[in-house]
Amino acid sequence: MSTSSAPSGPDLPFGPEDMPWQKAFSRLRAVDGVPHVTAPSSDPREIYMDVPEVPFAKVQIPPDGMDQQQYAEAEGLFRRYVDAQTRNFAGYQVTSDLDYQHLSHYLDRHLNNVGDPYESSSYTLNSKVLERAVLDYFASLWNAKWPHDANDPETYWGYALTMGSSEGNLYGLWNARDYLSGKLLRRQHRESCGEAASVVYTQALRHEGQSPHAYEPVAFFSQDTHYSLTKAVQVLGIDTFHSIGSCRYPDENPLGPGTPWPTEVPSVDGAIDVDKLALLVRFFAARGYPILVSLNYGSTFKGAYDHVPSVARTVREICTQYGLDRRRVYHDRGTDSAFDERSGFWIHIDAALGAGYAPYLQMARDAGMVDEAPPVFDFRLPEVHSLTMSGHKWMGTPWACGVYMTRTGLQMTPPKSSEYIGAADTTFAGSRNGFSSLLLWDYLSRHSYDDLVRLAADCDRLAGYAHDRLLALQDRLGIDLWVARSPQALTVRFRQPGADIVRKYSLSCETVYEDGEERTYVHLYAVPHLTRELVDELVRDMRQPGAFACADSPAGGAWGGVIDVLGRPDSDGAYVGVLTAPAPGAGPEDGGAD
Repeated sequence: MSTSSAPSGPDLPFGPEDMPWQKAFSRLRAVDGVPHVTAPSSDPREIYMDVPEVPFAKVQIPPDGMDQQQYAEAEGLFRRYVDAQTRNFAGYQVTSDLDYQHLSHYLDRHLNNVGDPYESSSYTLNSKVLERAVLDYFASLWNAKWPHDANDPETYWGYALTMGSSEGNLYGLWNARDYLSGKLLRRQHRESCGEAASVVYTQALRHEGQSPHAYEPVAFFSQDTHYSLTKAVQVLGIDTFHSIGSCRYPDENPLGPGTPWPTEVPSVDGAIDVDKLALLVRFFAARGYPILVSLNYGSTFKGAYDHVPSVARTVREICTQYGLDRRRVYHDRGTDSAFDERSGFWIHIDAALGAGYAPYLQMARDAGMVDEAPPVFDFRLPEVHSLTMSGHKWMGTPWACGVYMTRTGLQMTPPKSSEYIGAADTTFAGSRNGFSSLLLWDYLSRHSYDDLVRLAADCDRLAGYAHDRLLALQDRLGIDLWVARSPQALTVRFRQPGADIVRKYSLSCETVYEDGEERTYVHLYAVPHLTRELVDELVRDMRQPGAFACADSPAGGAWGGVIDVLGRPDSDGAYVGVLTAPAPGAGPEDGGAD
């Protein structure tokens, strides 16, 4: 940020015409003088410097708005920037190969799916009829019992998310917390006092013989879990094994007595370490804590799949051993007959990418189109209580959305009656974006299983192609690029190149510790918009001098790797190069380390 004596406050140049802020109101007719609004305290143009292609002055919104020419210039700058970034977009699991222009008719409608998707509500301008079709589709795909039936606890219940899987994770953990804490189930509330009555959440009553921790759930998730899980447990006040272990059992870490408790369960190649999870779960189950496990199915950075069947079997066996498989939750201090039976564990699946993709890859494997597919993750496993998926990842909706799903019998009671909307609000968001359900319905309606199976197989092969090309680049450069791909992952990770390459391809970065070494990785995602041509272009850029300025030399010393360009370009347009070490003591200006 500049510290020059540039004008501030009312005198700051503002908007496309660089008009001083104080004078920006002079063209208004209905407003007398300067209204009661705050002037800028410093120049936003000097602070917001991260998009040089779109000078901030051009998009600043003056009090009298923009004229046609100003608007066209500003929108054109932004359009060119978005188009350029879209062309090279490779680092995130967000599909940018979209075609939804035929739905423009609905953009001037306020589609609001407020409330339960199976209750139409008094707000009739909604897309719930399409939402139910989408939910049935996924219930079938994820092997749940469908259609939804409020009177059948084994059928599915779900809703379309307004956010992505971050909302699904928050809602899933909220339900898990209340279920494991012994709060009232929705069906119990219906039976006792009807849907419209207000509800006061009360803690279940601990009876003699029950653990003092019987209604204190403890959460477990791996080091590769999306950060939204950390946010969710903090917002919901759920204790993790780390927080309880560090506070109550500081010297009893089962992974290493006397050592600090890990903050998350360790992973192996991006997937949760089932053996170490078992040690941690056993420690708390033996003390009577209910168990809440959140698993990844297509982890955010490594694209890895937790082996859900192994975890489900392990957690159930441990919980059965300690009486947490089926347990009584009492609701009346005066009688032993007022109770319900429920499990003392909850397994939630964060399948933001995987739930929308892996079922088709499993079909492709069964059809002989690919050799392998990720493990089972869905409601075929009775231990799975809830799962969530993001619509903007595999399917490619133009904004964040998704699906949350559980079993009807596991629904918790809404916190308050919502008579105003004419439907119970059993969701998290309240007002929910009805356009998202329309987009999901549109995509699924226009793509058959055959289409999606072929697409899944193509993306799996593309991830393999990217992995091979990066390994070949690593061999040619003689630099360890840390190239890795977890089994069946759509992501391929490798050493972070220079900032220009990271920005051009929108590469996601993450710093991890491996073998005692700090490594900063980037990754690319083989989702439908990525092409072999774009992979090849990325590889060509990374073969140019200075692409990996901080890479280690083959001899192991850290130096600024430089490629001597020799001869003619090879078949894909890049020059064949060899690495040469800088002279001893060389600095940045002559090829040395920064």
